[in-house]
Amino acid sequence: MQTADFDFELPPPLIAQTPAPRRDQSRLLVLHRESRQVEHQRFHNLLDYLRPGDVLALNNSRVIPARLRGVNAHTGGQFEALLLEENAVNDWWAMLRPGKRARPGTEIVFHDPRGNPGGVRAVVLEKNDEGHRRLRFSGTPDIKDLLGTLGEVPLPPYIDRADASQTEADRLRYQTVFAQPPGSVAAPTAGLHFTAALLDEIRARGVQVCFLTLHVGLGTFAPVKAGTLAAHTMHEERYELDEEAAGIINRAKQAGNRVIAVGTTTMRVLETIARRAAPDPAPQAQPPLAAAKGRTRIFLHPPCDFKIADALLTNFHLPRSTLLMLVSAFAAPGDTRGREVVLSAYAEAIRERYRFFSYGDAMLIL
Repeated sequence: MQTADFDFELPPPLIAQTPAPRRDQSRLLVLHRESRQVEHQRFHNLLDYLRPGDVLALNNSRVIPARLRGVNAHTGGQFEALLLEENAVNDWWAMLRPGKRARPGTEIVFHDPRGNPGGVRAVVLEKNDEGHRRLRFSGTPDIKDLLGTLGEVPLPPYIDRADASQTEADRLRYQTVFAQPPGSVAAPTAGLHFTAALLDEIRARGVQVCFLTLHVGLGTFAPVKAGTLAAHTMHEERYELDEEAAGIINRAKQAGNRVIAVGTTTMRVLETIARRAAPDPAPQAQPPLAAAKGRTRIFLHPPCDFKIADALLTNFHLPRSTLLMLVSAFAAPGDTRGREVVLSAYAEAIRERYRFFSYGDAMLIL
């Protein structure tokens, strides 16, 4: 398929710049795959679409304050760093801007969001093929321990904040209420709509809630640049599914109950583990999931089948993104018509003035 097949026009005012006043009061577009029927609800009405015995699987990765600001120790030139992945204590891969000035050997002095010296420095060690820089930090036993005071919320590029002082509210809202292991540089946004009270209501309905982890990387915002989907190289992300969650999902599948994947990140973990256990594409060949952790580059796009999830809860995604392609694949498993189904639903969402992207509204595909 062509990458251009997944393009659409979005009026800029529909790109959500702030979250809804209450997490569970976002809007919810419900898409029924078989009939293509669309319903317009509020997120709290998700309860009406859940059944006793269902499993709700959520990504519990915690967003780290990964954006740092500093200056060249010798010239005073400004730098912005986005920490991407930890290699070892005080040893990180990062995206640096301006990259042309970040040659190996460059020393950067970091300050807090108000411009006060933070006592932390880093030396650029090397550059990789993706243009990212490897940094070695000094002045602290572990830079992770100082991110709460030095770092800023790594908001996506389409959310505009005039300065760091405007991001204090984002520290709370650009994070799920169930976030646990730190490691993401972008929020698993489908989970942002849940409150602790709503999760309690869901459990009270006889729905089991389980958690897995996928640390969301910078690549989640990157549009597919290749002309065809087949030519795209997917970014890599770390994941983990523990025995408890695997058991909950397995028992639900064996009993004929549904698994609802909350977010494309959750879907990628489930499909990665399922496909490694049973490469046969036929869903009926699926053995039980096993606890696992590792890295995934899985790229789910039309046409493909899905082995685990029976429903998908997700946000509205960027044009030409791998996330939109995954959603299109799920809308019509094993077929390419899901692209038309999803883009038609998106067109209705635009007409109805839904809010798009990370802080936007949600979509339930049944």
